[in-house]
Amino acid sequence: MIRDKGIASKLWRFAIWALTGLFLLNLLAVIAVVLIDSFATRWLGTWLPLGWTTRWYGSAWDEFQLSDVVVVTFEIVFTVTLISGLLGVVSAYALARRDFAGKRFVILLFLLPLLIPTLTYGIPLATLLYRVGLGGTFWGVVLINLVPSFPFVVLVMIPFIEQIDPRVEAAARVFGANTTQLFIRVLLPLLLPGMLAALLLVLVRTIAMFELTFLVAGPTTQTLVVSLYYAVFASGVRAAQSIDAMAVVYMVTTLIWLVLALQFVNPTQIVARAKQQSAH
Repeated sequence: MIRDKGIASKLWRFAIWALTGLFLLNLLAVIAVVLIDSFATRWLGTWLPLGWTTRWYGSAWDEFQLSDVVVVTFEIVFTVTLISGLLGVVSAYALARRDFAGKRFVILLFLLPLLIPTLTYGIPLATLLYRVGLGGTFWGVVLINLVPSFPFVVLVMIPFIEQIDPRVEAAARVFGANTTQLFIRVLLPLLLPGMLAALLLVLVRTIAMFELTFLVAGPTTQTLVVSLYYAVFASGVRAAQSIDAMAVVYMVTTLIWLVLALQFVNPTQIVARAKQQSAH
């Protein structure tokens, strides 16, 4: 009986690893195809392209006006990151240090944009933004991206703040530190790793956020991921290699910031914290 259980356990582990391996292999294959095709002169019916070139990147840069798209993308991303950081750190500090009536309900409200499907609240918000004249504008894209980004900063920052002994802040007060001095000289150095983690993850999320940005972006406020969508599905004939080159630019841009973010935070800790807060 024990031997049968051991065999079943080994088979189950093998099946899990096999499925995980197949998923990763498929993912890497898709990425490899896009990457290779972006450098191919011609690739039809052969294992490898007949020739190699970098001209598709120049073609994509001119055809899709990537210089303007990249500038707009980072203007939106950095604005969302800055506002989310300022509001999120203050809110996280209040939730971590203060007990008040309805605190659990407030935390639940912060968690909702992270737990429910994006389009559930994205479509009503987009409708509202168009009604007030912000649809298709820079600030319309910023505002709709703040809805999931601001709570995300709060969620990441609360554990970092809770790890700081309140007696450290009390001692600073005793020695005459005002609120500004307390934050700059005491809290900021201690919170800096958490703030970098939160802001970098918000930056990556905003770059990759398609649904919300797509709902309100106009011709001059499209981020890289939305422009990539239009390049694929808009009318007209376009070289597949140019679109793949644009996709590679998007992947590399996102990957760089994601790797930086992972240096400061463990994603499993964020998931565990979200489950803990939702359970309360």
